[in-house]
Amino acid sequence: MSRDEGRKGRRLSDDESELWRGVTKSIAPLRKRVVATKPKENPKDGDLPPEPTAKPAPRKAALRASPPLPAVKPKPPSPPPLAPLDRKTKSRIARGTHAIDARLDLHGHTQAEAHDALLRFLRRASDKGASVVLVITGKGVRGDGERGVLKRQVPMWLSLPEFRELVVGFDDAAIGHGGEGALYVRVRKKRER
Repeated sequence: MSRDEGRKGRRLSDDESELWRGVTKSIAPLRKRVVATKPKENPKDGDLPPEPTAKPAPRKAALRASPPLPAVKPKPPSPPPLAPLDRKTKSRIARGTHAIDARLDLHGHTQAEAHDALLRFLRRASDKGASVVLVITGKGVRGDGERGVLKRQVPMWLSLPEFRELVVGFDDAAIGHGGEGALYVRVRKKRER
């Protein structure tokens, strides 16, 4: 094929022509826009009808009615961020010069039982004016090196809103109090809430 033949294109074969005719017959033309016109008031005999004017297509956003906005309730103020125990306090607790006000051992509890027990325990400790409590989760180390469920969950629970009103902060306990398997939890006193 020469350069000139490539520009003009090639002729369709009989099969291709027949196929093209079938395609063009199956195509429906696009719908025409209906143009609304206002009839003239008291038209005179010599007046011609007004020429139709194309109306701009309405915006899709205008067609859809926007749903009413829900009433926004003001959020209660969030408690301050959790803070780990300062080094001096943690050291005093480990040496025994600062008392642990209460202890909770969660060994043998399911997640649901442990969650409820921890919440009740922290509420009681707060009501009694405790400042630091010990929560024993256990290390939960298994043969495959995976940490225990409660060891992972308890720190997450302490960050939840229901616990945040009770907890100032927490940190891993010293080795004498359980090390990685326990937490010192600083409790928010009831009058501070």
